[in-house]
Amino acid sequence: GIGRAVAVALSRAGARVTALSRTAADLESLARECPGIEPLCLDLADWDATEAAVGAAGPFELLVNNAAVAVLQPFLEVTRAALQRSLDVNLGAVLHVSQIVARQMIAQGVPGAIVNISSQASQRALRDHAVYCSTKSALDMLSKVMAMELGPHKIRVNTVNPTVVMTDMGRINWSDPQKAAAMINRIPLGKFAEVDDVVNSVLFLLSDKSAMTTGSSLMVDGGFLVS
Repeated sequence: GIGRAVAVALSRAGARVTALSRTAADLESLARECPGIEPLCLDLADWDATEAAVGAAGPFELLVNNAAVAVLQPFLEVTRAALQRSLDVNLGAVLHVSQIVARQMIAQGVPGAIVNISSQASQRALRDHAVYCSTKSALDMLSKVMAMELGPHKIRVNTVNPTVVMTDMGRINWSDPQKAAAMINRIPLGKFAEVDDVVNSVLFLLSDKSAMTTGSSLMVDGGFLVS
């Protein structure tokens, strides 16, 4: 939901958008909604296919890394398969796609901006989220190192770290009033984030309005981390 909304918002703002997903049906419906968006069907866990497809689709000046998986298991039951899949997508794919796009930016000699979608879970332990919390925490640090090394090339790198977001999936996963209340009670603003809250933060970090911001994590958590 977040990735789709970001793609639509950027397209409507006048950007030439390439939207990447491994789900063809999602890309088809997105193309119907915004005919100008260029769809790219690809599994980011496949490095060779990603290298070829993203390389051919560029060059780009802006990048949003949103793809992620959340395999929730108690710590004592975490499987190697769940760990590997999460590392491949939540961390490895971000590193790889960012390498490809950043090299294009540098070759073109243009400034750029990269936004990685992280989570409040990168900074606060959540039950059954051992792998998810760990990969998002690693993503925050990867983004800081990227910001340090890419800064001399005028490429900014930041993360957006939302709380629970009311996407279609979010509404399903948090439909239990008791479960939702336990989380909302820890959020000073007393509500979950809407998709637009995240989209607006992404647009800010991609724009020249944040020209002096890099290596930062923008919390979109309603104050969860201060409670």
